[in-house]
Amino acid sequence: MKGGALLLLAIVILLYGCNQPGNGAQAQQTTRDTTITINTSYSNIFFDSTQMERFISKQNFHDSLKKRMRNFYNARNYQFAWFFNEGIAEYASSFYDIYDDYINYSQDPALKNPELQKLYDSITIGNFNYNINDTIVLKTELLLTAQFFRYSRRAYQGRNQLDARELDWFIPRKKIDPSSLLDSLLYHKGRNLSAYEPVNRQYNLLKNYLLKYYEIQKQGGWSSIKADKKNYKIKDSSLVITAVKKRLYVTGDLTTNDKTAIFTKELEDAVKSFERRYGMKEDGMITTAFITEVNQPIKERVQQILINMERIRWMPAQPATDYLLVNIPEFRLHVYEKGDYIWSTNVVVGTEVNNTVIFSGNLKYIVFSPYWNVPSSILRKEILPAIARNKNYLSRNHMEWYGGGVRQKPGPWNALGLVKFLFPNNYSIYLHDTPSKSLFSAEKRTFSHGCIRVSEPKKLAQFILRNDTNWDSVKITKAMNAGKEQFYNIKEPIPVFVGYFTAWVDRDGKLNFRDDVYGHDKKMKARLFTKTK
Repeated sequence: MKGGALLLLAIVILLYGCNQPGNGAQAQQTTRDTTITINTSYSNIFFDSTQMERFISKQNFHDSLKKRMRNFYNARNYQFAWFFNEGIAEYASSFYDIYDDYINYSQDPALKNPELQKLYDSITIGNFNYNINDTIVLKTELLLTAQFFRYSRRAYQGRNQLDARELDWFIPRKKIDPSSLLDSLLYHKGRNLSAYEPVNRQYNLLKNYLLKYYEIQKQGGWSSIKADKKNYKIKDSSLVITAVKKRLYVTGDLTTNDKTAIFTKELEDAVKSFERRYGMKEDGMITTAFITEVNQPIKERVQQILINMERIRWMPAQPATDYLLVNIPEFRLHVYEKGDYIWSTNVVVGTEVNNTVIFSGNLKYIVFSPYWNVPSSILRKEILPAIARNKNYLSRNHMEWYGGGVRQKPGPWNALGLVKFLFPNNYSIYLHDTPSKSLFSAEKRTFSHGCIRVSEPKKLAQFILRNDTNWDSVKITKAMNAGKEQFYNIKEPIPVFVGYFTAWVDRDGKLNFRDDVYGHDKKMKARLFTKTK
């Protein structure tokens, strides 16, 4: 797949933003800045701190929100943020528009605030007689600030009620500083807000497709297609072909609104486009598998996009460093150099029983001609029963007892292949070569015990060692085939992110979908969309 998807996560990741000052959930109390006066202030109008305290006491605010509001206004010496002498600031409408837009597209009504809506409308619509001393003005000021803090935490950091670990997500969730965001909005006067929103580019790319799918849904969605044979190809004729053309025209795979029943070359290209976007074999034929994907209800695709937008909200923006990204449902490894996409390659991940864990780490070691130390679970479940059946099992498989366990000797037969890449973690997961090359051509590549098999391990080693003059292609090949284990400490550890995204926009601007191979979407769907009575 070209550039393999993940423009995405370019996306994905980086924990670097997670450890910056000010990102902690519990900020320290800010001292009131009394150097800000009418002569030095931004808005030239102030209110008394006791007015805010009376307001807060009547609101059902969380303690953290109360503290955030106190800190924000202490730092401003209680000058107004959203109002001037002449009226409400223009950027108030900029925020209110994106806030209202978020509620509409996210299907997340929890942020709705009828009281703010009523006050805001009374000031911006109709014949409101503006007076800065009017209690309505101060109340609107404080509700706008509170709502900005609530909105920014939810829209840019994700829904707090979702426990990422309970959803099998072990990449640390991004944290933001809503007060700094509000300061940025005020400083830029609400202009070009998207330029400093703390979401990666992929989020808004998905949002744009979400809006398109909402429009398709509004127009009635699409009907289920019933095929009368197993496959259709060029020159075939059928009403099924007409229905497929209509469907692919709606999704943009077919560029012309061809209503004929003939399977044309243009339709073949459109089918290949659809297959590419869904990670299917690109044969250009309408098959049973193709019809199954085409018939997924529009509601399901909308929810799939929303699920992945939620995950992306957990991720910091793209870093400017080298890093590796594995997207499990896509079965691809993506390589980035100083934040820029370089190349990608197929991988094999864990089976549905032996899931590859969603987590992050730092690549620190390359091991050439590695031993494979058989994990205790595999030893117990597979190796020991095999030894019981055949006493020569170990020697036939180039294995030996070692330290109370079993290991496989280096060589082309080794289960880890000729090289492995270690990023120390609690899950015993790493990247490695494999002698089972044929598995990389399968559409669904879930065959491992949890580790990640890489189809181009030498190329990956060359990328990692590209700046080390002691290594070149010849030396790497020699080390891989030496038959003697050799460790190499990477001078600058490289972040590795093992993510789980079943919907994203690729480098060609195309919306991609993949199967929920481990059921993580299903689990999150139950929490996002199931209504409680």
